[in-house]
Amino acid sequence: MPTDLGRLGVWAALDALSAEDSAKFANQLERWGYTALWTPEAVGRDPFAFIGFLAGRTSNLVFATGIANIYARDPMTMKGIHQTIEELAPGRFVLGLGVSHEHLVSKVRGHDYGKPLTAMRNYLEALEGALYMGAKPASQAPIVIAALRDKMLELAATKTAGAHPYLVPPEHTERARKVMGPDAWLCPEQMVILETDAAKARDVARKNLAVYTRLPNYQNNLRQFGFEDRDFAEGGSDKLVDAIVAWGDEQALRDRIEAHYKAGANHVCIQAYRPDGGMAPDLAALEALAPARS
Repeated sequence: MPTDLGRLGVWAALDALSAEDSAKFANQLERWGYTALWTPEAVGRDPFAFIGFLAGRTSNLVFATGIANIYARDPMTMKGIHQTIEELAPGRFVLGLGVSHEHLVSKVRGHDYGKPLTAMRNYLEALEGALYMGAKPASQAPIVIAALRDKMLELAATKTAGAHPYLVPPEHTERARKVMGPDAWLCPEQMVILETDAAKARDVARKNLAVYTRLPNYQNNLRQFGFEDRDFAEGGSDKLVDAIVAWGDEQALRDRIEAHYKAGANHVCIQAYRPDGGMAPDLAALEALAPARS
């Protein structure tokens, strides 16, 4: 695969920024030496139109979906997107796919939510065989899937370039590498807060974690690492917050990122929360951790 995802990227939900401010943000990431920008899909912008816009206003940043919902588009439509973006921005696109969450699929989108592993396997098979009669790109953009538990990690390793785990500690990265073997891409997301005051940092972390800690797939995954029901209440216990969100000074954040590398990650994408609770990514943290400063 010609795409070079690099070592350190940024995971950012940019719906709070205008399109032009998002382009400025992407350009700043390039100047700071980050190699990739991961963008989510939930109830905001279409990620692929957004990637096309940003790719046209940057030079070499790789754009990855973290993740695109398989229930939002049938495999034939996704095949066209996969081929088109790679043709227009060769070597700068990674298609990250995921099964999302039952409430978003069934209640918000109005689809039947199937068993996650089966749904993903069937989707990947249909995507591979889908009809596409447009101009083909010179190379194929890598595909990764959102994978947490062992069977989905195995699917990621055997049917795609690798996995993009979200909301995981380095212990999960270590387990995932053992399950997936040495060759698959392993690209965990890591939340960071550049704040040394424990109370302030944990308060910001809990406000951001609250949307995730009540979701069954994240809970079930984290139970493997010793977390219990009480750890998921009210945005997360101190134990959970500290395991999922790296907070402290610059060195503390760098140490957590390094822990993922030592555990077997090829690439880490950091999600930088602002200490003041603002919605946009924290530019101070991203500048402090920038590869160009290393």
